[in-house]
Amino acid sequence: MNLTVEHLPNGVALVTLSAEASKNALSIKLMQSMSDIVDELLENSSVKSIVMTGTGKFFCSGADIGEFASAIDDGSISDLVGGLTSILHPMQLKIRASEKIFVVAINGSVAGGGLGIALCADYRVCVPRAKLAAAYFTLGLSPDGGTSWLLPRLVGTQRAKKFFFENEVWNGKEAFEYGVVDELVNPEELIECAIKVAERWGNWAESSRRSTKQLIDASTSTFMETHLEFEKLLITNSSLTSDFAEGVSAFLEKRNPNFGEE
Repeated sequence: MNLTVEHLPNGVALVTLSAEASKNALSIKLMQSMSDIVDELLENSSVKSIVMTGTGKFFCSGADIGEFASAIDDGSISDLVGGLTSILHPMQLKIRASEKIFVVAINGSVAGGGLGIALCADYRVCVPRAKLAAAYFTLGLSPDGGTSWLLPRLVGTQRAKKFFFENEVWNGKEAFEYGVVDELVNPEELIECAIKVAERWGNWAESSRRSTKQLIDASTSTFMETHLEFEKLLITNSSLTSDFAEGVSAFLEKRNPNFGEE
């Protein structure tokens, strides 16, 4: 198995890439398998959050370069690259729009489309030894996996531009200092830390999770007037949920709310 899924308490699903998959993760076959697993978890009402990690020294090193070489030789390279992005990009959009909390535990090197998967997460936990790279320019490619959209929102436009054009590689400490990752922990604490975040963030009401993720993404690309209307629509919809009724009752009764699936 290239990916394994473990269902943990409190609605957390742990997805682990095998050692082989982490090194050469994004073949068409594995990319489709990853997308199918993510789809299943996003549709599973008992899952509130997803944690994804790699194995050994790699989180997800990007595409299979050997597969690229074969596709160049037989003239199918555009089909391969187009096919990979046609699977990867819709998966990322679903993750960003979903109420599920997506946490990545970056255990090692991550590059290319693997970096895009990490950047599209709601929270990133990382170890100091990790290496974050784009690696597109050394192959004569432009970025994909949302890296050119996501990275500037985390580190600023100019630092992102330098990352790509200088072909920089950031270790875990640098990534934390620049704001790419949210937490830097020792390797033995990585998974436990990621699961705790997934539990904590996944415990909020479903409408709160979904709407806030959508609003924050939209905030960088809309005028304030438009954004205020979007906020009005989503908070009005949220006010009709059973979670909102529970939140109001809990506040008046001075207790912690008990949010459940609707």
